[in-house]
Amino acid sequence: MNKKLHIVSLGCTKNLVDTEVMMGRLKSYILTDNPEEADVIIVNTCGFIDAAKEESLNTVIGLDDSRKEDSTLVMAGCLSERYKEELMEELSEVDIFTGVGDYEKIDELLAEKESRFSEEVYLIDGAERIVTGSSYHAYIKLSEGCNQTCSFCAIPSFKGKLHSRDLESIAKEVESLIAQGYYDFSFVSQDSSSYLRDQNIRDGLIHLIKRIELIEGVKSARILYLYPSTTTMKLLSTIANSKVFHNYFDMPIQHINDDMLRLMKRGFGREKTVELLNYMRSLPNSFLRTSFIVGHPHESDEMFEELCDFAENFGFDRINVFSYSNEEGTTAYSMAQIDDKTISDRSEKLGEIASASELASLEKEIGKEIELVIDGESSEHEYLLSARKLQWAPEIDGEIYVNDKEIDEELEFGTVYRARVTGIAGKILTATVTGHDRS
Repeated sequence: MNKKLHIVSLGCTKNLVDTEVMMGRLKSYILTDNPEEADVIIVNTCGFIDAAKEESLNTVIGLDDSRKEDSTLVMAGCLSERYKEELMEELSEVDIFTGVGDYEKIDELLAEKESRFSEEVYLIDGAERIVTGSSYHAYIKLSEGCNQTCSFCAIPSFKGKLHSRDLESIAKEVESLIAQGYYDFSFVSQDSSSYLRDQNIRDGLIHLIKRIELIEGVKSARILYLYPSTTTMKLLSTIANSKVFHNYFDMPIQHINDDMLRLMKRGFGREKTVELLNYMRSLPNSFLRTSFIVGHPHESDEMFEELCDFAENFGFDRINVFSYSNEEGTTAYSMAQIDDKTISDRSEKLGEIASASELASLEKEIGKEIELVIDGESSEHEYLLSARKLQWAPEIDGEIYVNDKEIDEELEFGTVYRARVTGIAGKILTATVTGHDRS
């Protein structure tokens, strides 16, 4: 009988790609949502900030409490890599530890019941993946590691320097996924706008865009995680002129005050950052997502108010708000820290601004004709179909309820349609399908 596998992917979409590689190596296993019946349980952990570390540890311990006798519990990924010595010594519940270098060898580790931490970070190159969560969308990892030295970020300490995939490796993966029915792609990495700079190629993302445009079957694409100081006007205009890549700009700027940006080691100050953002905003049908960190050491009340004013008035479509997490191995770790209550209060205030900004962005959609893709029945009611605007990234940018149609045939899941946005319920748009997409 085939053994059963329960697998949990925590953290970012880059982690998800690595989880899908492990699933590809273990495709002889039967996947189960019930950990109590699994022969193998794998948790691909996140070690980015305190909240993610706590979630990873709680998940591992919780699964150990409920698993059956003689099952194998594997702790993989960033948290395992970052704290391997401490975890292997203290977490006796785990049978196999592995980090960020051996995803494609997970079958070997299970067969040998061996913990392993390879020195090189794993970067997918031709490995078979089992794409999860969608029949038409897939994430494509561009690189691993990061050459930036942000004061608050520990990622380079356990992921290493930037290591970009070969362009043709990416193209072959996209072509393979198209053959399986996928047509919508999100390109991800820690710092996507630095793609190929480790190979002394300055305009790596421009080369990527041109190469992907040559692949028949790509209907829709977006790039996630642009970094301000490696994002150029030339790159932005290339995206704007693309018939495949949306004017979707995800650039976490983290702050806007000049002194704080210097302390954060972000490379760019306010003036150049705003110049990039204004150009993005000026492009037709543009969508802007950013992230801010509140409570970084030395963030004064005046700096925070400047950030709030900017966030409130610029007109971002989506804003992520993160409370500063003091991470060992970073340059901010030894700085004088701001108290937890102040950080919490600031996070709450900026969070309210982010919520209002999102609502304003959604309300601007009402009355527009858009392209959307239907994912399935909504959780609200069987007669409401759950969809998203094709431009939006899956899961993070919102949901649209399709509640009417002006075409005769039954609507199909995973299909792109033209639709008219008719209203909003809370933060969920409603729409009427008016026809098929123009492709």
